[in-house]
Amino acid sequence: MVGRREFHTHKSGRFDEKSVVAGARWRIRLLTPVAVVLAIFAAWAGRATAEQQPQAYSFQVARNDLANAEALANQLAALSPRVNREEANHLAQCAYATVSQLRREYRMFGTPIFQNFLVYWGLKQRGYCYQWTEDLLLTLDALKLTSLEFHWANSHAGNWRENNCVVVTATGQPFNRGIMLECWQHFGHLRWGPVTGDLEPYVENARYARFVRAKAAAKTSEVNHHAAFQATAKAN
Repeated sequence: MVGRREFHTHKSGRFDEKSVVAGARWRIRLLTPVAVVLAIFAAWAGRATAEQQPQAYSFQVARNDLANAEALANQLAALSPRVNREEANHLAQCAYATVSQLRREYRMFGTPIFQNFLVYWGLKQRGYCYQWTEDLLLTLDALKLTSLEFHWANSHAGNWRENNCVVVTATGQPFNRGIMLECWQHFGHLRWGPVTGDLEPYVENARYARFVRAKAAAKTSEVNHHAAFQATAKAN
C-alpha cells in the first residue's frame, strides 16, 4: 500500500530496535561503494568545471587612470592577432592598479633620486628602480596569461644612470617588438610605450628575470605559498 510504513516487531508487537539497527547497518554497507563512486565523480567534475572557467580578476584602477589603462590595453592587443583582448585588459588594469599600490607602500617622497638616497640610508625600505620592476613583474606573472609574456629590461647597466623596466610582448614575439612598462622615473606613475622608441636604450636581461622569479618562488615556498615580493639585486 502506498504510504505504508513497515517496522520490525517482536511477536508481542513491540518495536524491535536491534532489528532496525542491523537493517540500517546492512543498507549502509550496501550503499557505501556507490557513495564513494559518486563522491569521486563529484570531485572530478567540480575540478574540471573550475579548470574550464576563466579566472576572474578585479583591479582597483584610479578613475584618472581608466582612460590610460584602456589605451594601454589597445596597444597590447595590437601587438599580434594572437593576443587575447581580455588578457590585454587584465594586464593593463593590473599594471595601473599595482603601480598605484606600490606608490603608497613605498611612501614616495621628493624625487626618484632622493627616494634612492632615503633607501640607501635605511630611512625607506624600497623604491629603487629594480624594486619597482621586480614587484611589477611578479604581480603580472601571477596573472598567468597565455597570449602575453614579460621580459626584464636594463638601460645603462652598471652605472648611476641604470634603469629597469618590464617589457611586454605577445607570446613568442621578439623583445624589440614589445611595450615597456616603467614606473620609477615618473615617481611611481606608470610610463609605457614601444621599447625601441624610448630615449633609454633598453636591452633584455633574461638572466636577471630568471633570478627574480627563482628567488620569489623559493620565498613563496618558505611562507607556504604566500605571494613573495622581495628580492635583492644591484641598486641604481
